[in-house]
Amino acid sequence: MRPSRSSAWPMALAWLLLIVYASLHPFDGWRWPPGPPWYLRLWLPSPASPRFDLWSNFLAYQPLGFLLAMGWLRAGHGVVRAGAQALLWGALLSLLMEWCQLLLPSRVPSRVDWALNSAGTLVGALLAASAKDLGLLQVWQRWRDRWFVPHGAVGLTLLTTWPVGLLFPPPVPMGLGEGLVRLADALHEELAGSAFEGWLNAPTPPPPLSPSLETAAIALGLLAPCWIACAISHQRRHRLVLVLGAAVLGVATTTLSTALNFGPDHALTWLTPAFWPALALAGLLGLLLAVLPARVVAALGLVGLTALIALASQAGTDPYFTSSLARWEQGRFIRFHGVARWVGWIWPFAALGWLLAEVARARPGAR
Repeated sequence: MRPSRSSAWPMALAWLLLIVYASLHPFDGWRWPPGPPWYLRLWLPSPASPRFDLWSNFLAYQPLGFLLAMGWLRAGHGVVRAGAQALLWGALLSLLMEWCQLLLPSRVPSRVDWALNSAGTLVGALLAASAKDLGLLQVWQRWRDRWFVPHGAVGLTLLTTWPVGLLFPPPVPMGLGEGLVRLADALHEELAGSAFEGWLNAPTPPPPLSPSLETAAIALGLLAPCWIACAISHQRRHRLVLVLGAAVLGVATTTLSTALNFGPDHALTWLTPAFWPALALAGLLGLLLAVLPARVVAALGLVGLTALIALASQAGTDPYFTSSLARWEQGRFIRFHGVARWVGWIWPFAALGWLLAEVARARPGAR
């Protein structure tokens, strides 16, 4: 197995970027710390940390160690070499993040965190080695060869990161794609008080979508992973399973997000009257996607994702969204909230780029 075809590499890169974001959030207030010389600060302090932070540091690096070791194992490296390389790169990344936190007044670097991150990387690498010894890598490879095209590593990464973006509450259920509005807000704030202040008008809050447009936005949001899944899947029956699985996963993730915000008793309050016709519409279109050629599916995905981004950008906030946003931006989930938010903003544009590449990809036997 060539490493370029292994889905472990793009997944590891995506997880690495999430770690960098969570480690350096909120990215403001950078300054050179006063006190001892910089070389004396390289030996990190060891402040007391809450139990939640300790477990978070340990668990956050396990997927990275697993994916790095898995990538090298599938590239033909031995178990010891793959595990050592994964541990080395995970420990170096953690050390670099702790040193960068010295420059952020809102973050507290700690060698305890570095040790826990390194231990989590080691545990992830050991899990990958165990999976190889148990023959799980061969099982996964056979299953992937039956279900997906060989060049579908990036598509699989997009499918696995889609639920993460749904954990941050969008203005419309399943409605990822409001990143353009947030970018316009950020640019307006940056230009305020400068010579370019009048170049960009302040975005005006749009009204809530009409019931028909809300139904369309929810349906397009449910179909967003289906375009990718059907573009990288071989057979019709596999596509049908993937479409059904995407719908179940989207509903489950949105329900989990609502339960985290308002408690288990209110986990289903996000179900609006527009959801059920949207689910039926998405189901009918999903059946159509299962029988179309992969290039046609990718082309339709370009149109559908563009429409989803446009609708999500026009969706106004409602009391549910405002309350959810306030809850996510407080307490211990603040860094995870930032990660989920950025995944939700970036995912539709990353999916657009991948679908465009699929449309332009030369097919075997084509001139």
